[in-house]
Amino acid sequence: MGVGAPAAYASLDSEQRSPQRQSTEQQPTRTRHGTAYVETRLFFGTERPDGGAAVTDRQFMAFIDRHVTPGFPSGLTIQEGRGQWRDSNGAIERERSYELILLYPEAEAKSRDARIERIRDAYVRAHAQDSVARLDERTLADF
Repeated sequence: MGVGAPAAYASLDSEQRSPQRQSTEQQPTRTRHGTAYVETRLFFGTERPDGGAAVTDRQFMAFIDRHVTPGFPSGLTIQEGRGQWRDSNGAIERERSYELILLYPEAEAKSRDARIERIRDAYVRAHAQDSVARLDERTLADF
């Protein structure tokens, strides 16, 4: 059977293209859409290192209303998750967490930076956290 395969391929009509040629010819042309934006993600843990009660959904949303929404009234996204990290004693800690996604024009990155750092500091102080992780990426956004 294996011997017949090349013969069968060779008998295809002239309109058929080789698999290698098809893959390069059928790739869509990529166009860039949107305006330069920065996407900042903040990761908030809910367990308290001091052993106190975990941050509740209600407490977290109150924090968002008070510390985040005023500086980012155009919108934001919050996702619930499960996080894992190594504490200062080397132990692996697992906890319920939140991911906050902020999207803002790249031209505003410098002025937004101070607001974002205030959010991180406020959460650390309010909920006895070791830190709030931050991830920044440049991207394009189109609305």
